[in-house]
Amino acid sequence: MYVKIHRHERDTILAACDEGVVGMTFRDDGAKLDVSEIFYKGEVTDRPGLVERMKNVSIMNLVGDEVVAIAVEEGYASEEDVITIGGVKHVQVVLL
Repeated sequence: MYVKIHRHERDTILAACDEGVVGMTFRDDGAKLDVSEIFYKGEVTDRPGLVERMKNVSIMNLVGDEVVAIAVEEGYASEEDVITIGGVKHVQVVLL
């Protein structure tokens, strides 16, 4: 999976996606999900690396079955928060 950290003013944003979806665009019922390399393609990591990064951010933008499943399993999101666009799971998380 790919992870990339973005900093914007006071927020630290984690963009993470499964390797197989980076660079792709998904559409469904008028919704569009662009998994751009510029935003998502950073370091390649494994589950422990992703979980560690999740601990130190204020916003997460996650795409793909594996990445989203980890967010749910770690308690950052629930299945009800997850949407599917063009067959790909996506969730955004804001930590207060």
